[in-house]
Amino acid sequence: MRWDYDKHEMIADGIVHAVGVTVGTVSIIALLIIAAPTVGIWEFTSILVYGVGLLAVLTISALYNLWPISPIKWMLRRFDHSAIYLLIAGTYTPFITQMKAGAESLLLLGGVWLTSVLGIALKLLFPGRFDRLSILLYLFLSWSGVMAYETVFGALPDSTFWLLAIGGILYTAGVVFHLWESLRYQNAIWHGFVLVAAACHYGAVLDCLVLTRS
Repeated sequence: MRWDYDKHEMIADGIVHAVGVTVGTVSIIALLIIAAPTVGIWEFTSILVYGVGLLAVLTISALYNLWPISPIKWMLRRFDHSAIYLLIAGTYTPFITQMKAGAESLLLLGGVWLTSVLGIALKLLFPGRFDRLSILLYLFLSWSGVMAYETVFGALPDSTFWLLAIGGILYTAGVVFHLWESLRYQNAIWHGFVLVAAACHYGAVLDCLVLTRS
C-alpha cells in the first residue's frame, strides 16, 4: 500500500477531515431535527439512512487516512472503500422516495442497494484488488439515476436537481486528483472535493424534503 505523504500533507488532510466530521455531524443532526415535524415516517427514515451513510464515510475516512501505517490501517482501508457504496446508495434513497410508488421506484431502489452491497462485498473480501474497477463502479452507480432521468429527476424541484448535478460533477472531477498520486497535497485536495460535493448533496436533500414544503 503506497503511503508516502509528508508531515505537511498529513496536517492538511487532517484539517479537511476534522472539518468534514464536525460539520457533517452537526449538519445531519440539524437536518433530522428540522425534518421531523415536516416529513412522513418513510421520508424521515430515508433521511436517516442518508445521514448514517454520510457520517460513516466521513468518520471511517478520517480514521483510515490519519491512522499510522499498520495492519489496522489496511483493515480500515477496506471499510473506507466500502463506505463509499453506502454513501451513494444512502444519498439516492431520499430522492427515490419522491418518485411515485410503483414497480419502477422499487426496482431502482433495489438495484442501487443491491449493486452497493455487491461492491461492499468485493471490497471486504478482496482488499487491494480491482481498485480501478471499483472506481468505475462508483461512477456508474453515482450516475445511474441519469438512466431514469424523467422518473427520478422529473419529480424534483429545479434547485434540487442543480445541487445534485453540481455535487455529482465535483465528485467526478475529484477522481482526477484521487488518481494523480504524484501531485503534492493530492489526498487533501481529493477529500476537499468530496466535502464540497457532499455539501451540495446535503443541500439537495434539505431543499427537496424540507425547504420546498415550508
